Amino acid sequence: MNRNRAVRWITLSLLMFSLSAASFAGVFVGISVRIGPPALPVYAQPVCPGPGYLWTPGYWAWSDIDGYYWVPGTWVLAPVGMLWTPGYWGWEGGFYRWHGGYWGPHVGFYGGINYGFGYGGVGFVGGEWRGGSFFYNRSVVNVNVVNVRNVYERRVVVNNNHFAFNGPGGVVARPTPQEERWANEPHSAPLAAQAEHERAAGENRSLFASENHGRPAIAATGRPGEFSGRGVVGARAAGAAYREPKMSPREARGENRGAARNENRGNEARENNREMNRPANRDNAARENKAQAREERSQQRDQQKQARQEQRPQRQEQPSARQNKSEQRQQRQQAQQQQKQERQQQKQERQQQKQERQQQKQERQQQKQQARQQKTEQRQQAQQQQKLQREQQKRGGQGPGR
Repeated sequence: MNRNRAVRWITLSLLMFSLSAASFAGVFVGISVRIGPPALPVYAQPVCPGPGYLWTPGYWAWSDIDGYYWVPGTWVLAPVGMLWTPGYWGWEGGFYRWHGGYWGPHVGFYGGINYGFGYGGVGFVGGEWRGGSFFYNRSVVNVNVVNVRNVYERRVVVNNNHFAFNGPGGVVARPTPQEERWANEPHSAPLAAQAEHERAAGENRSLFASENHGRPAIAATGRPGEFSGRGVVGARAAGAAYREPKMSPREARGENRGAARNENRGNEARENNREMNRPANRDNAARENKAQAREERSQQRDQQKQARQEQRPQRQEQPSARQNKSEQRQQRQQAQQQQKQERQQQKQERQQQKQERQQQKQERQQQKQQARQQKTEQRQQAQQQQKLQREQQKRGGQGPGR
């Protein structure tokens, strides 16, 4: 059994590694818009449905008609030996650009975004492959040891923030040399179930930011595409105060969407490289970089201050959560007490019925005893009468003879 699993793992790994970077180009570069995504909502992780499932965090996707919409986080049955690198929004050249997620042997750069549940901004600490089996870190992800036996516990430090993009006003992070090496590894596009999951989310009006204001009712699901049932988890709160965009989705995409698509394919990157190679522009670029770095630091400080202020209501919400738990506990206790009283009442009724049966039995026994006693008395009376008659007959027979 272990040998077959190892062969299966090696075969799938070789198949995944054989994919060319050219066939995967569309995954890296996506849509470019002029407005940034809302903050990541605050939500809990559904329980892992079974072995081999990996968590893919929720994210804000884009619609040219209605703007940003939330794609719920979900558990996905992963290719053996592969890990998921989430997509992210990054600020580049005046646009927020979407860099799509992918499967690969390592977790690469995903903008430094803290998606939670093992994706703290760098790498993944929610689990690891050991041969052909995936082992889950119970201190980070929600697994039930009844359904999943391959678990371990490794404590990690969680940096709570809800920034949804890399750039000024969000997370300021750059890929490490190791992440840059991993970016050149062969990668695999999202699975068909993931693509269908995103498409279904785009058809659900309640998931658009314009409707839910950054707090979607379906924040995470147990499996891709399952937007109803016990596995659905709603957002507890928005990650930050929602602000309506000052421009329409079409304006955010720009007047010439064909040019924007060309930019997504890399034309703008090549033009920027050519301009940076010109000596006349080098000094200007250095000054612009310094000014942008100062602006990023200033906006990051403002964002961190805002995040601390926004975390205060969340801490104030904790007593209400404890109160809800206390009320639920009281309801359970009341239900248990009521059930206990019902059982006691049923027991009393059974005892009463038993006493009635015993009383009826005693009455029958008394009736039988009385009947026997009457018969005995009747026999005795009959015997006495017969005796008297015999005596009378005897005396009558003796009288004339004398």
